[in-house]
Amino acid sequence: MRVPNVNTLDLNFHGVPTSIGVFLIPHDNGGILIECGPGSTIPALTTALATHNLTPAQITDVFVTHIHLDHAGAAGWWAHQGANIHVHEVGAPHLLNPEKLIASATRIYGDQMDTLWGEFLPVSKENINLLTDGDEIQVEDLMIKALDTPGHARHHMSYIFNGVCFTGDVAGCRLPGIRAIRLPSVPPEFHIQSWRETIQKLQREEIQFIAPTHFGLHPDPDWHLSALAQRLTEIEAWIRAKLPHIPDRETLRRKYANWVTQQDQASGVPTDLIAAYDIAISSEMSADGIWRYWHKFGAKN
Repeated sequence: MRVPNVNTLDLNFHGVPTSIGVFLIPHDNGGILIECGPGSTIPALTTALATHNLTPAQITDVFVTHIHLDHAGAAGWWAHQGANIHVHEVGAPHLLNPEKLIASATRIYGDQMDTLWGEFLPVSKENINLLTDGDEIQVEDLMIKALDTPGHARHHMSYIFNGVCFTGDVAGCRLPGIRAIRLPSVPPEFHIQSWRETIQKLQREEIQFIAPTHFGLHPDPDWHLSALAQRLTEIEAWIRAKLPHIPDRETLRRKYANWVTQQDQASGVPTDLIAAYDIAISSEMSADGIWRYWHKFGAKN
């Protein structure tokens, strides 16, 4: 379903449709983007913009939900084209100086960094706008409301425009046409209670569409947020039942991947789309986030 004035652009990340999306909202003098994807997908994004008769120079503003590479990796490139970059105040330092972020990602992806994510350029101070909870940003005739929504990451913003809530990763991953949600519990900031409070916060908003970056627009926000809360409860129960008996990270990765696949199958996800979910949200990285959460918070509660 297409929402008036909101267009979903599929970045076809490494040839996989619906794995990473960017949302285009046109205005009289160009347009704004919600998310910008990684540097490796700049050609795909500029090609998609051309189908809407827009050039990169006509993108005036980019709103990133958080600074993870699949959401904000190209932010510096867009700043170099002249766009204003809007980001949570906690995440902003990593866009201004991405050395630590790049070093952390390199430890995970090694020699695949450039192929997967492309170049990560810094954003200049002149092009960055630091956001806090409840900020309202006027761009031409468009009004964007920013909400502080931690749980997936402490520096996570969601954005509301015209009844559409752009949720980055905090509303989970849900592919088009499917009522099945995966929850990305990646390190270092997965936190169950913060995530639960975020869901409750979103449920208090007037939302007609949920728009996760992975992927697209969904016209059933009440069902989506309720199912998301249920999935979070299921994950917490699984963690408390299993983690005391799992001796190492590799065992956790294997057991969690099997459990997630079983959950997908129970939700009616076809086998080929389970693989697509794996690309959008890695069960291995989600397991790593659970491991860190348990040893930092969970075992103490």
